[in-house]
Amino acid sequence: MALSFRSRVWAGLTAGVLAIATPVVVAATSAQASTPSSSPREKVPTGLLAGALPGAKAFGTTPASTPEDVSFILKERNVSALESAVTGGLTRFNTVSQFASEYGQTSAVVSELTRYLASFGITTSVYAGNVDVSATGTAGQFDKALSVSQQNYHVPAQKGFNGHGVRAQTVYSATTAPELPSYIGQYVLAVLGLSNYSPYTTSLIHTSNSLKEQVASSSTGDQPTEYLPSDFAANYGVDPLYKKGATGAGETIGIVTLAAYDPGAAEYFWQNVANVPATGRTVSVDNIDGGPGAPSDASGTGETDLDVEQSGGVASGANVIVYQAPNTDPGFVDAFFAAAAQNKADTLSSSWGESETVVDAAVAAGEETSAYEAAFDEAFLELADQGQSTFVSAGDAGAYDASEDLGSTNLSVDTPGDSPYVTSAGGTTTPWSGTLTSTDGSVSVNVTVPRQRAWAWDYLWSPIAALTGSTEAAVAPSFVVGGGGGFSTAEPEPSYQKLVTGTSDYHGVQYLTPTDYQAVTGTNFVVPTDWDVNTNPPVVSGGGSGRVEPDVSADADPYSGYLLYEPSAVAVGYPALEAGWGGTSFVAPQFNGSTAVIDSYLGHRIGLWNPNLYAFAAGPGSPVTPLNQVGTGNDNIFYTGNPGQEFNPATGLGVPNLAKFAADLAF
Repeated sequence: MALSFRSRVWAGLTAGVLAIATPVVVAATSAQASTPSSSPREKVPTGLLAGALPGAKAFGTTPASTPEDVSFILKERNVSALESAVTGGLTRFNTVSQFASEYGQTSAVVSELTRYLASFGITTSVYAGNVDVSATGTAGQFDKALSVSQQNYHVPAQKGFNGHGVRAQTVYSATTAPELPSYIGQYVLAVLGLSNYSPYTTSLIHTSNSLKEQVASSSTGDQPTEYLPSDFAANYGVDPLYKKGATGAGETIGIVTLAAYDPGAAEYFWQNVANVPATGRTVSVDNIDGGPGAPSDASGTGETDLDVEQSGGVASGANVIVYQAPNTDPGFVDAFFAAAAQNKADTLSSSWGESETVVDAAVAAGEETSAYEAAFDEAFLELADQGQSTFVSAGDAGAYDASEDLGSTNLSVDTPGDSPYVTSAGGTTTPWSGTLTSTDGSVSVNVTVPRQRAWAWDYLWSPIAALTGSTEAAVAPSFVVGGGGGFSTAEPEPSYQKLVTGTSDYHGVQYLTPTDYQAVTGTNFVVPTDWDVNTNPPVVSGGGSGRVEPDVSADADPYSGYLLYEPSAVAVGYPALEAGWGGTSFVAPQFNGSTAVIDSYLGHRIGLWNPNLYAFAAGPGSPVTPLNQVGTGNDNIFYTGNPGQEFNPATGLGVPNLAKFAADLAF
């Protein structure tokens, strides 16, 4: 979770339970059994452990009575075949029971695990795909069952650049990886939840309050910073689908989020702000693992509100389910598995994540494992196998995602948007012009963006320097803001990315050169912590490997951005309705809503976009337009266009014409 949802630098923010497919519940028994001494035990990969976080201090043993939720993610069967089928493009989608039969763990394995946990008094619920077993018990029970001990920790704020970071927290955490009997452990991919640390931040950002004299550039007449879902629909080809009667009617949109929804916020926004037709559709809330608590601006409720407003605003006929979970490893992954187990949402999105570098540092510290990302991959594979489209925002720190959470200055991308089994949503700036003024009103600077470009605030460095009496080189490190993108170090290149050119090489503008390499506290993991700045950089070329994100992009710059209605903001002194919001947080739910419209137009689910979208982009009459001009003016603070190629890591395949995409899918 962010340090504060509205933590602002000078320019603004930088940055009732539904049934889950009738889960099998195994009640706890009164017996406190232990594994027979003859049964060997093995360590099992785990999620985040707090002890190695920079500055974390233990202050006592976690009371044995502390209630805990722990998720046991089982290894999917036939996983290579499943991965190949999903990335190659499915022509038929499975039901939940078909997925469980073909790819989920066997009933025998599930029963062994649930019986074992029940013998310690732990209650379990098995998600219908037979991959995620959600367990509820106490710290003492899990200590005995998993051969761990738990401590309480004070963890200081993890401060990144641009005012982002992770808030200070007091949490519990195991001190070592868990153990299970080998006859069970061999089937367990990861155990998540032996800490309640909240690591995830939103991809949401606000403009400067000093922006004046905005000049409209939208065909709808709306002003930049005050755009509505209708502006997205007009700019990216959804309007022609509306004219054919497609509104998302009969479809269901899912929102996976880690902060509570403001009840009624989206309905008010649709009716009173966005002029979205009333269609009688519903918005319902599913509290996963007990939910994230009450709505609050500090926890990120504005993110949840906008996700519902934007997705449902694009698809006026679609129902919406909000899967809201605690901001923890098990909460986040359980929300995706819940959506898969229900199989009600035809399309989903999420705008939360963390940098791959944070995960890498955690692995090096022994506080997290590489199985963490594999656990999310398993959820996304199930969703894709069932034809449920999934979109995840690519992040808002340009090519330097880890600058937001770990405070390191290496090239890095966001996870779980790095998964090959989701569509990663990137960001652009659409044309706008206006005037920035200094806080005392004594200096003003005109700013113009003449054409759609990759979103990065490098175009504001010079104006801000002029307004503040500083230099561009001094301003730049505090405004490393833009659409996330680059090469994953954790996920391999999927087969569909091999269909287009530009996914294994790049052009970049080297504004920022990482310097001052230091080891992350408590580890041998070395990262850069500062930059040398060149405000007139050359264009460099290079090669990359691994899954590269984003896949496709749309307007995300707050200066060409959107209205947000968040009632929880009033409690902390901000208006409920506010202009100037953006971030790839908007793009993921907008694509989510667009998918509901396309599904209703075609009369069936389209599933994971990527295999078809990349195949179409490689052929004639592509439904995406690459943004391939090279150099400053089209970059995400490093990656820029790839001339003559179909892909670049700043904006992916480019910007879509969604009516053309739908027409291509119809054949």
